[in-house]
Amino acid sequence: MKGFELFWNSNSINKLIMCKKTSYNRLFLCKYEIKCSFPLTNNAKKCIIYTIQEYKHKRRFSMNKVKKVLIAMFGLLMFPLLFACSNNQSQGVEAIKAKGKLVVALNPEFAPFEYQKLVDGKNQIVGSDVELAKAIAKELGVEVEFSPMSFDNVLASLDSGKADLAISGVSKTEERSQVYDFSIPYYTSKNKVIVRKSELTNYQSVKDLAQKKVGAQKGSIQETLVKETLQNSSLVSLPKNGNLITDLKSGQLDVLIFEEPVAKGFVENNPDLAIAEFDVDNDKEDSYAVAMKKDSKELKDAVDKTIQKLKDSGELDKLIDDAFKASIEK
Repeated sequence: MKGFELFWNSNSINKLIMCKKTSYNRLFLCKYEIKCSFPLTNNAKKCIIYTIQEYKHKRRFSMNKVKKVLIAMFGLLMFPLLFACSNNQSQGVEAIKAKGKLVVALNPEFAPFEYQKLVDGKNQIVGSDVELAKAIAKELGVEVEFSPMSFDNVLASLDSGKADLAISGVSKTEERSQVYDFSIPYYTSKNKVIVRKSELTNYQSVKDLAQKKVGAQKGSIQETLVKETLQNSSLVSLPKNGNLITDLKSGQLDVLIFEEPVAKGFVENNPDLAIAEFDVDNDKEDSYAVAMKKDSKELKDAVDKTIQKLKDSGELDKLIDDAFKASIEK
């Protein structure tokens, strides 16, 4: 079978890894190493492990025999997968148009991108991400439906089919790109540090964050940033940004890390808080993009087209500026 290899490896251990620098999966089991140039589904992994473990206990445990069994098994496993992939790109947009609506997952605690606000006496989800979603739905010729949830469930909603798109200040990363498709970036952010205003002079550089309790939203790029660049700090992850602000003000946390516009919004509405003068960044650009299921080419093209139009006209920057001003209105 093309893209399938099985060979002896005396250093192998029982685990599966995805190689970042290559395009194949590697499964190490019972001193055999299996390479696959195509993605391995969970069922495929289970079948491989079961097959090798079964043959391991038989007297005639030969490489050729195992390979023949695995190749036959892979043929059965890959047939429905390949069939599904061939239709996946067209079904994405067609399915959205057929149901007449675009379902967008977001976490409405992320002003000015998405947050809840009273509009004409009714609690509404508003923000620049909301307006972007409406523009994408218009491009597709359908209505938009927002599905609010905790941030750490936003991407998972794509896997479960509960949402068509995730537009919630989602940062495009190398790891996430292996699992999801992303649009072209629509915003590039800086990470800012929020502190109690009375202690602002205590924080002059990243070094001052050592041994401090640093808060970040659970599942966010800031949570990853703290883990990777602030190893001498103590990370506290919470699903709700409002709870992080409360814990900072009460002294349970020393500092918080948010994207710049989000940090500015919180400080504008909390005069006892302030933003430190330095940024907390790694060597990777932190850009927001729209996330969708893998292999959604037609849908990605439509989303990219909408974002590029808004960029070229200057409307995208205006949406973010207007959303920020609205988020700090008393």
